[in-house]
Amino acid sequence: MEHLQAQNLQAGGISLPKLGLGTFRMQGDACRAAVESALALGYRHLDTAEMYGNEEPVGAAIAASGVARKDLHVTTKVWNENLAPDAMRRAFDASLKKLRLDQIDLYLVHWPAPRMNLPQMFETLMRLKDEGRTRAIGVANFNIALLKTVIEEIGAPIACNQVEYHVMLDQTRLRQFLTAKSIPLVAYCPLAQGRVASDPALAEIGRKHNASAAQVALKWLLDQDGVAAIPKASRAESQQANLDALKLNLDDADRKAIAALPKDRRCVNPGFAPAWD
Repeated sequence: MEHLQAQNLQAGGISLPKLGLGTFRMQGDACRAAVESALALGYRHLDTAEMYGNEEPVGAAIAASGVARKDLHVTTKVWNENLAPDAMRRAFDASLKKLRLDQIDLYLVHWPAPRMNLPQMFETLMRLKDEGRTRAIGVANFNIALLKTVIEEIGAPIACNQVEYHVMLDQTRLRQFLTAKSIPLVAYCPLAQGRVASDPALAEIGRKHNASAAQVALKWLLDQDGVAAIPKASRAESQQANLDALKLNLDDADRKAIAALPKDRRCVNPGFAPAWD
């Protein structure tokens, strides 16, 4: 466990464990059980969102876990229909209540919206931070153009950009931009919604290390500076397998084989997504 705890990213005044638990599409008792299991195994970074409709079971699991609040990192997100100041405050209050917390660690804008007022949005987010209601603020699914506005024009102290990132999707330009600004990238869909599991090249690397293709894909991400990953895993076995990926040591030949994989597979691309760079 010490090994896992040592792998934290520092940003925006918070310490973010590099490996977290994603909870998208987990619901009700199954979600609560999954979060309880992850916390028992040693996960200390939980990721949820208003839109997932599961903040209540996540909150119940946290309450039941006995894990000290100071040892736990909780991210939640505001949906893109609630980006006006009053709506955002209402959404924030609702999330906090469902999670049964006094404070969020990281509050993100889940998706940009076509007609959002960025200065107004970030004024509200920064106020929530100044009030101590969230320890840090950030964004998800922002492209470089939007990030430039937020960071360079508005001067918002964002602690991360959470985006889809895995061995099958190139995010080099975005990563380079974020790295230059010392802002972490949090990778969702880090296993390409399960597609990495059947990839022969990854399976071959896995055999060499007595590991699975998914573990290889996950470790490739976690080996990168400034990158955290939040794989969704409902079963304790999968949660443990993702933790065990941290022990893998990929070599240059492995990285070369991974670099040769096609990198154009985007799994999440709703109609309201921004223009990806």
